[in-house]
Amino acid sequence: MESPEEMPHDTAKILIVDDKPENIDLIMKILEPEGYTLAFATSGSKAIDVTQYFLPDLILMDVMMPPGMDGFETCTQLKSDPLTADIPVVFVTAKNETTAIVEGFHCGGQDYIPKPFRREEVLSRVRTHVQVRLMIRKQARLIDELQKALTHVKTLRGLLPICASCKKVRDDKGYWHQIESYLRTHADLDFTHGICTDCARRLYPDLDLSDFPNGGD
Repeated sequence: MESPEEMPHDTAKILIVDDKPENIDLIMKILEPEGYTLAFATSGSKAIDVTQYFLPDLILMDVMMPPGMDGFETCTQLKSDPLTADIPVVFVTAKNETTAIVEGFHCGGQDYIPKPFRREEVLSRVRTHVQVRLMIRKQARLIDELQKALTHVKTLRGLLPICASCKKVRDDKGYWHQIESYLRTHADLDFTHGICTDCARRLYPDLDLSDFPNGGD
């Protein structure tokens, strides 16, 4: 699997939500050179509409957006919809009081970026959340493929002879094979490779794994 530094993020989609066009322009100027696909909304209600069809990989959400829904309420509604619930929301706000930060986390936000913007901080936080999002998506695809593989395996035979140590599988002729090779031959499937959270911690100790399933264990 690619390391976080090698992961392509040029196709990652980011939605910027702010009622002030100048703030949207500033964030876009920071992110455009990175190759992200960008969209924007100028209110909470528009953000919900855009999210439904754009399905971003990350949402940068302003907190104060009068009139109408503020960022917290918008985030709450997004998290209540199964279609958008797992999209990470990073709040962008001049409110740096502890209560505001805590409220953002309570309604489902995963991070915050303070105003005035600092280019390197914006890029660093966005990159981290995009990388984790892509890793989670790859992990989900791998789980789906493994589940399909297991369905095929169940049709092969009731019991597979597998080495308790190296996990190789013995075929009908007595030869031992790596399990991937055996399944490709007997179940008409191929593999993509992901990484479990334990290995991710060992290989990438600086990467925030809080968004992984069971990543906090």
